[in-house]
Amino acid sequence: MSNSSSERTSSTSTLPSELGQNLGLAAGDYVQEVGYDDDVDLDLCQAIENIIGEDIADGDVDDVFDVILMWWRSDDDDLIDGLVDAQVTLKDGGVVWLLSPKASRPGHISPAEISEAAPTAGMHVTSTVSAADDWAGFRLVGKKNYS
Repeated sequence: MSNSSSERTSSTSTLPSELGQNLGLAAGDYVQEVGYDDDVDLDLCQAIENIIGEDIADGDVDDVFDVILMWWRSDDDDLIDGLVDAQVTLKDGGVVWLLSPKASRPGHISPAEISEAAPTAGMHVTSTVSAADDWAGFRLVGKKNYS
């Protein structure tokens, strides 16, 4: 299921300048990707890598990260368990960006389901964005880091 970021190729040679900017990432952020599959938005991944200045770490890397990028679909494992697991490698004050297919796309998770799962996992949804053409982004932080 997981390919290393170095194996990724993009279908377009020019990325829109705003792609990835609305996630609030900065150069030097250490980002881990969870839930990579063949449906992820490769342009978004490349834009993130351009912003942070390095490859996104694979889900099997055991380290502490500033940001966890979670690709999550309705047929994936339990969302609450996934959010709890993501926090294991998230630094204090870090952010989880939960990316779910937009409405009417296969694998869509309703915002209500995400809003209900987050507190059970010890997190709060603080904002939502259109992360890519087919993906909505939900910014989650730990309860003690609510901002």
